[in-house]
Amino acid sequence: MIYRDFQDIRLSGLGFGAMRLPVIDGDDANIDEEQTFNMVDRAMASGINYYDTAWGYHDGNSEIVMGKALAGYPRDKFYIATKFPGYDLSNMPRVKEIFEKQLEKTGMEYFDFYLFHNVCEMNIEQYLDPKYGIYDYLMEQKKNGRIRHLGFSCHGEYETMKRFLDAYGKDMEFCQIQLNYLDWKFQDAKAKVDLLNEWNIPVWVMEPLRGGKLAKLDDQSESELKSLRPDEDIAAWAFRFLQSIESVTMVLSGMSDMEQLKTNIKTYEEDKPLTAGEMEALMKVTDRLMSKKSIPCTACHYCVSHCPMGLDIPYFISLYNEHLLTVQDGGMAFIAPMALAAIPEEKRPVSCLHCHSCEHVCPQSIKISDMMSDFVEKIG
Repeated sequence: MIYRDFQDIRLSGLGFGAMRLPVIDGDDANIDEEQTFNMVDRAMASGINYYDTAWGYHDGNSEIVMGKALAGYPRDKFYIATKFPGYDLSNMPRVKEIFEKQLEKTGMEYFDFYLFHNVCEMNIEQYLDPKYGIYDYLMEQKKNGRIRHLGFSCHGEYETMKRFLDAYGKDMEFCQIQLNYLDWKFQDAKAKVDLLNEWNIPVWVMEPLRGGKLAKLDDQSESELKSLRPDEDIAAWAFRFLQSIESVTMVLSGMSDMEQLKTNIKTYEEDKPLTAGEMEALMKVTDRLMSKKSIPCTACHYCVSHCPMGLDIPYFISLYNEHLLTVQDGGMAFIAPMALAAIPEEKRPVSCLHCHSCEHVCPQSIKISDMMSDFVEKIG
């Protein structure tokens, strides 16, 4: 197992994500405990020492099952992480209640790692509002030793992350973002990594395979990559990409069965970062993936200057592309709905007048009115 240094501890390069545990009869709330316990046993035996869960995973049952799975191991042999569920605004006044309940659910006396969960456009105002006392309470728990390391996860835009860092960055020890070779360009994850580097904050990775999308590619892409590394599994390229980014400390994978776990453990037996030529080839694969079902907006903003409603059309196109790319392979598309929920209703796609003024000045000849209609139809 590859290990990474984090302050004074050694973390396994691969972390065990508990968002996609095996379930019974397709019921996400009904975790298959026997399979999960066997997977945790295998992970521990293979050197994985980081286990990531959260309040809402598996309809609230992930924390309970992971607590049971780890109960038989000495407390100093693993690190457990969970999060404050700020993705639900009704939780904002309940930080103390929820934190105490999380300790009870997991059976832990303290959390090694604790996160502000899912900092984004929908909740940034509430996270920064002192009336909820979230920051103060979590800092108090850290002072009391019930949180050993405090960080945050972020699905939001660059500017939202920057606002959070400007407010709390001096106390953030790590940040978890969606990072993979597709989102390096598609969601401009590179800019977020660069921002975190400016703050000297290590990167934790979620969705390294983008929900499994990068475990299998089109024939042309697989052939090109196989010509460079004939013995490398296609899914492993996603992990090798992350091994090539110096500030990446922890890579979380939500593994649903023993075979996925074994495959990932094998990949993490050694460090094999990409060469410059291999990185170039992988970026060509990324460009090919992005070209599928993607509207080629360059964000010139000509459309915005001619929109009578003042709609942020380039932003909507980026959300629309994100939504299409996610759902086309059966993924759980939540980023676009979440982002739109933070926008005043009169400034959402539904307010488009279909006057076509934007289309008359679009250098890419994008059928913006059609896109707006389809966006509203798909997500409301």
